[in-house]
Amino acid sequence: MQLKGEQLAAHLESELKPVYVVYGDEPLLVIEAADAIRAAARHQGYDEREVLSALPGFNWLELHHAAGNMSLFGGRTLIDLRIPTGKPGREGSSALQDYCVHPSPDVLLLVTLPGLDWSEEKAVWLKALAEAGVAVKLIPPNLAELPAWIAARLRRQQQSSDNEGLRFIAERVEGNLLAAHQEILKLALLYPAGKLTLQQVQEAVLNVARYDLDGLREALLAGDVTRLTRTLDGLQQEGEAPLLVLWALTEEVRALAQVKAGLNARQPLDVLLKEARVWGARQSLFKRALQRIDGARANAALAHAAGIDRMIKGAGTGDVWDEFLRLGLDICAGAG
Repeated sequence: MQLKGEQLAAHLESELKPVYVVYGDEPLLVIEAADAIRAAARHQGYDEREVLSALPGFNWLELHHAAGNMSLFGGRTLIDLRIPTGKPGREGSSALQDYCVHPSPDVLLLVTLPGLDWSEEKAVWLKALAEAGVAVKLIPPNLAELPAWIAARLRRQQQSSDNEGLRFIAERVEGNLLAAHQEILKLALLYPAGKLTLQQVQEAVLNVARYDLDGLREALLAGDVTRLTRTLDGLQQEGEAPLLVLWALTEEVRALAQVKAGLNARQPLDVLLKEARVWGARQSLFKRALQRIDGARANAALAHAAGIDRMIKGAGTGDVWDEFLRLGLDICAGAG
């Protein structure tokens, strides 16, 4: 069974499944989901807990032994299996599949993983876990969804804020849900229940945004000039290597130029997106970018990127970060 993160709470009110696997790119969401499952397990009589960490060199027989150890008091056990790398290896894959064939009726297996890419999500061992119980993929809110996510968190502590205050918090904690969680808890400590003013929010919330290259690529494809500018400035202030920034921008520009050329040759869009390795949620942003630019602009942007590369390597003059912004603005042009 596959569940979305927002469906988990309602599911845990019913009888628990023998296996749960929780994974995602955002540690806060994975931690909270696993905590909710552990709490539900305690409530339903899983009084004992054994924690296993499948680090390199882990003996997978420990999973078998943990499942076979019966409590002296007749209770039930939760096996808390953590795979920090997200890759159990051949031995671990076999052990997990074997376990899922006949899960113990007195054991609940909780497996926590980091984010997995599309190929890892198709692994046989992960499918076995999902078929034996429940798989929960935690997807963090994007920037547009973040204010609503913050508002929901504020409601839990009987607080609220207007849209301007919510956007202020979202911009300061962009890409860092753990920091967002901490800032929201801080608001509960500083102010009583009720509606928060914008001034209260501004005085309390720190600028804890975590600027990253994925956010830069999203802003570029979405045509979000404000976010693009803020992210580039943040990356510069954090000392990000210009070559990595150029790589992130060029990857998107090259894919846009490649797909545009294919469309001009009347090739199917779905085939072109697959060839350009554009998958998942990125597709919708990519298609929006395709509508804004033509082949000539995409090729000009590629030439611009090549010029920045020469500049980084000392074969050209100018301010690299200014050129990054110019390149980004060229791709964003026409976004509404």
